[in-house]
Amino acid sequence: MKYPTLLIVSSIILFGNPKTNNERMDMLYLKNACNSCHGMYGEGMGATPRLQGKKEAILLRRLKALQQGKTRSAFGGVMVSFAKALDENQTIEMAKYLSNLTTKIDANRYEIEYDPAGDGGS
Repeated sequence: MKYPTLLIVSSIILFGNPKTNNERMDMLYLKNACNSCHGMYGEGMGATPRLQGKKEAILLRRLKALQQGKTRSAFGGVMVSFAKALDENQTIEMAKYLSNLTTKIDANRYEIEYDPAGDGGS
């Protein structure tokens, strides 16, 4: 009886714990290239809507509508195929993930990219 337990413990030590749901959703968000239009943290870019922090129920309803081919904008047709690629569980988890998404910028990165003096060019 102690050998199966030893095997399980060894596997966890060697291969790490299974990814958390949030990590899986991070990977799915990037794999489906959601960040290319909606931003790295769902903050929205240009005419592409912000997803970050929207109510989970609204996001879920919107994803399900897209899966049925229903869109409210001229550019929404692009989203139909992305939404249809999600299974039912992924759809629910993605709505939850997006509603809890926050912008995370490393302070060191911020200091490197931001110069308060600026060069006056932008």
